[in-house]
Amino acid sequence: MQLNIKDTFNKELPSDPNTDNTRRQVAEATHSYVTPKKLSNPQLIHVSKEVAHAIGLEEESLMSKDFLEVFSGSKIYPKTKPYAMAYAGHQFGNWAGQLGDGRAINLFEVEHHHNLWAIQLKGSGETPYSRQGDGLAVLRSSIREYLCSEAMYHLGVPTTRALSLMLSGDDVLRDMLYNGNADYEKGAIVARVAPTFIRFGNFELFAARQDIDNLKILTDYTIKYFYPELGAPSKETYIRFFEAVTQRTLQMIVHWQRVGFVHGVMNTDNMSILGLTIDYGPYGWLEGFDFGWTPNTTDRENKRYRFGNQPNIGLWNLLQLANALYPLVEEAEPIEAILNQYQIDFENQSLQMMRSKLGLQVAMDGDTKLIRDFEDCLLQAETDMTIAFRLLSNYKKGYPENGLELIENAFYKPEALNEEKPNLWKVWFKAYDQRLQKEELTDDERQQKMNTVNPKYVLRNYMAQLAIDEADKGNYDVVNELFQLLKKPYDAQPEHEKWFAKRPEWARHKVGCSMLSCSS
Repeated sequence: MQLNIKDTFNKELPSDPNTDNTRRQVAEATHSYVTPKKLSNPQLIHVSKEVAHAIGLEEESLMSKDFLEVFSGSKIYPKTKPYAMAYAGHQFGNWAGQLGDGRAINLFEVEHHHNLWAIQLKGSGETPYSRQGDGLAVLRSSIREYLCSEAMYHLGVPTTRALSLMLSGDDVLRDMLYNGNADYEKGAIVARVAPTFIRFGNFELFAARQDIDNLKILTDYTIKYFYPELGAPSKETYIRFFEAVTQRTLQMIVHWQRVGFVHGVMNTDNMSILGLTIDYGPYGWLEGFDFGWTPNTTDRENKRYRFGNQPNIGLWNLLQLANALYPLVEEAEPIEAILNQYQIDFENQSLQMMRSKLGLQVAMDGDTKLIRDFEDCLLQAETDMTIAFRLLSNYKKGYPENGLELIENAFYKPEALNEEKPNLWKVWFKAYDQRLQKEELTDDERQQKMNTVNPKYVLRNYMAQLAIDEADKGNYDVVNELFQLLKKPYDAQPEHEKWFAKRPEWARHKVGCSMLSCSS
């Protein structure tokens, strides 16, 4: 197994001189060197051949002993030094101070076809940043991350990737619901892949400590490798850097809203500097369309990270990044202008995204009202977002009276639609039909375009839970079935029609199928 190692982060940035793997505050360093925990009996469950190819691995090497040992953390790849990153963050709006990679260890960086990839193990043991944790991960959360990161990639959502999923062979004690009922679960490890795992919190850590020298070193490094088009370091470059991060973050969240994805824990330490979806914890997809829904039990009371608030939280998090970068700029006006532009751009991009979901190609006055009226209709009764938009693509111009029947399968309880509610839908379909008459596309052309932005298949929580339940028994068939299904989420795939369905009633309140905790 040959990899083209090109470590930059741990060679060009300041490291922690203390090599003891003890919990502590780490100053003036971006990372601490650590060694992954040796596992008792690692076992490969699944591997993404696509990601393996992206980092330069040949398919025949994926079943090798070398692959198993290196990507379980049992063996250090030659001439590399694994490390855990230091960062801080705001959690649920409150400053949390130093956080860092508490259960993630970066193995190395690889260059392949002029692309730089960082490889990181999640669940590979303690680090100086583990705080009260054990640095391990369990099978259920590992399956969710492995499947979801790859599913998001194929949906066209900016995301980290996943290379492999392994059992550790060791049991891990977890209190799944934080209710005092801890139990042992199967341990697992996911090998995560991204150009970099740098977060907003990396910059916040240095800024909070007024370590401006290292803040500049980190920022210059980030620009050099991931935003080289911005040019040499200068105040103007730092402003353009913040603007670029803002735009990438905005685009990521627009994609989340498009597919109905709710991250669940948008703390600043979970925000990628590249605008990638990162840290798949208590995420979920909307089942019933609901702006107020959050999948995170920890967020149940305040719903800070609810679906409808994700754009606002993106802006709030960017403000914290702006505060961290301010010492390099020392001028508020250009930063404020970028943040104000975020709000304008989000409205425009969100409107255009919703037009595309409804099959509208040409911008016209009245589209905003049509979209809001549609959302109001979705809220009249529990309505599955994914199914409703997908079925809407079957609409034929000139037949508004058939509209409600067309999307009937998206309603969880059609009988909940009283006499007034169907009338609201009929009014909307009449307005929709009139609007479509102004479009040049045929019905088939419109359907084809709508089906490229409205997925048929997403990783619903109950689907992931079914895969987890089977995996607990040693059967990984459902993991593989979902992995293959979600590689083509916009295709009809009639052989997998059973997955194009509303959440079953048995899953409504089942642990893991409705809301989840941060426990992993």
